[in-house]
Amino acid sequence: MSTFSVTHRFARIAPRKARLVADMIRGNSVDEALTALTFSKRRGAYYIKNLLKSAMANAEEQDADVASLIVSESRVDEGPTIKRFQPKDRGRAHPIMKRTSHIHLSLSDQN
Repeated sequence: MSTFSVTHRFARIAPRKARLVADMIRGNSVDEALTALTFSKRRGAYYIKNLLKSAMANAEEQDADVASLIVSESRVDEGPTIKRFQPKDRGRAHPIMKRTSHIHLSLSDQN
């Protein structure tokens, strides 16, 4: 049983938002996951769809049967937070946290 893993580190999307999409495709076949991501309106679907295509290309390079692969692991870890400040009235500053994510995706055989 072979697995094909890909990772996108420092993705500029909050982990909380990306996890909604990652949970949606976990356990599905590759075709079902790709269809779900294509028609999803969530921004995280863009990142995960590109990752899925990359994992499929890796599997195809190693002569695996792409049609029989399933998404065995899809998880989103928190990356570093980029800190910015928004100026406010009377000389104050409010912090803005620009969160990043590490997105991990693994494909494996159904057998």
